Amino acid sequence: MKKTPFKLSMSALMVASALALSGCNDDATNTKTATAEIKKSQVTPQDAAKFIADTEKELSALYLEASRAEWIYANFITHDTAELSAEVNRKMTEAVVRLANEAAKFDSLELDYDARRKLDKLKLALTLPAPQDAEKTAKLSQLVAELGGIYGKGKYCKEDGSCLSLGEMTAKMATSRDYNELLDLWQGWRQVSKPMRPLYEQQVALTNEGAKELGYADTGAMWRSKYDMPADDFAKELDRIWGQVKPLYDSLHCHVRAKLGEKYGEDKVPQDQPIPAHLLGNMWAQTWGNIYDVVAPENADPGYDVTELLAKHDYDELKMVRGAEKFFTSMGFAPLPDTFYERSLFTKPQDRDVQCHASAWNIDSKDDLRIKMCIQRTGEEFSVIHHELGHNFYQRAYNTQPIYYQESANDGFHEAIGDTIALSVTPEYLKEIGLLDEVPDESKDIGLLMKMALDKVAFIPFGLLVDQWRWKVFSGEVTPENYNKAWWELREKYQGVQAPIARSEADFDPGAKYHVPGNTPYTRYFLAHILQFDFHRSLCEIAGNKEAIHRCSVYNSKEAGEKLNAMLAMGSSRPWQEALATITRKEEMDATAILDYFAPLQKYLDEQNKDRQCGW
Repeated sequence: MKKTPFKLSMSALMVASALALSGCNDDATNTKTATAEIKKSQVTPQDAAKFIADTEKELSALYLEASRAEWIYANFITHDTAELSAEVNRKMTEAVVRLANEAAKFDSLELDYDARRKLDKLKLALTLPAPQDAEKTAKLSQLVAELGGIYGKGKYCKEDGSCLSLGEMTAKMATSRDYNELLDLWQGWRQVSKPMRPLYEQQVALTNEGAKELGYADTGAMWRSKYDMPADDFAKELDRIWGQVKPLYDSLHCHVRAKLGEKYGEDKVPQDQPIPAHLLGNMWAQTWGNIYDVVAPENADPGYDVTELLAKHDYDELKMVRGAEKFFTSMGFAPLPDTFYERSLFTKPQDRDVQCHASAWNIDSKDDLRIKMCIQRTGEEFSVIHHELGHNFYQRAYNTQPIYYQESANDGFHEAIGDTIALSVTPEYLKEIGLLDEVPDESKDIGLLMKMALDKVAFIPFGLLVDQWRWKVFSGEVTPENYNKAWWELREKYQGVQAPIARSEADFDPGAKYHVPGNTPYTRYFLAHILQFDFHRSLCEIAGNKEAIHRCSVYNSKEAGEKLNAMLAMGSSRPWQEALATITRKEEMDATAILDYFAPLQKYLDEQNKDRQCGW
């Protein structure tokens, strides 16, 4: 299933797109708010308490303004709404930079758990901390804008003068099975990122300076500090979890490589080497679902098509949303407010431009919940709606928390909840809601599991390595003269994927992935892929499920709903380990749930791979 961005509460806006400030804004500087100059030597716990209370008011007001402006822009894309959105983002970013630096003044104080946690949340709200120097801040802001601009405007222009956008190239890579065409597209997009290298190098130096001023070893250490454990321990924890998944990934990799060898010839896909990165149906080889036709098991057809079933039962867009809402109410959650249906966008308007990617919103941090989608009447979109409502029910569950805690337990949880719910859209569930007459027998499951593994299991090592590379860059372990070399070493180590043509340090291939020039941390996606199966297995146990875990749906289970709600309501008020334990009864993540879920596929892959040489 495709990843869908969503509108998080405070933190999404706090990690505002860019440092849209050049020096300090005079208006902001003169505003007498919580940030009145407090000298470090004189601060007291009472000052901290007052600062926290004042800041909450300021951020709540800013958040409401920003949410409304962003919603209007996303639903009415014009020159003017774009300007309003940029202005409110600038205000938000300026405020958070100012407040984060202010929060650091209380570092030396002995404070209670709650006050310390709220101050840490504020400090860690910045993704790219700017140095406290107007000139350097302005420079960082400029670099961020330039990097974003290079990516956003990037096109591949051929010698004949024709140009392709990333969207056009992505669509071609999904469907083309022509080796040379795929290679052309792959290398074409990577010409766009070459000029980013010197800019990225400068950005790393400046943001590291800002991180040190806030008390962190470097920007990577600051990012890892968001996870309620020592930064280095967190990195080890990720490697432990990856170790649990790796055998399943290796089996999938072996099978896919063999099938690609049959398709393109073993001269092009050697059976003892990493897979050439351009053949996996995706510009970054991060998910492989687009090449399902190349690797699909024989007789894998499940015998039904959800898109056809929706049409047969007259499900329009509204009925699809109501159907997904019923999933949650069957678990004991209160229905969505009437305003959700009045204010959401479900279908693409004919008369204006809108952002069509699916997203979930809570405009006022209370009950003004909405989704924004241009719903297509397909099976995939039916799952996406369940996913998006997962975000909305999470947002509502934690709306009684202070604004600092109105976010998921860690940044992997929000995506994971939506995906957990989507895992329950099973044949059994489709029968339960009257879409399917008979549940196909288990022999039909291999195709469904293969399809899912190509997206979910294939993604996991990629989800891990993007930040592994950045952390090494931020810490100085990878120096600028080795940026590209280190990137491909990690791609080969974790993914077993290699560049299809020679690369050098004249290239900057990490920059071809949006999240690197866009400065969006990536570990959250790795965590979400692990957590969703961990949650799903535990909720199935709570629901008393007797089926294989991949066939389990927690539809109608009040017990599972109660446990899920208890975790959602915590927001980020407690360490994520405690939130996790409310459902799984363990304070550490466990990726064996993925192995359990895909056990029938593993058996199938073992049979397919028995005479093959696996590994790379």
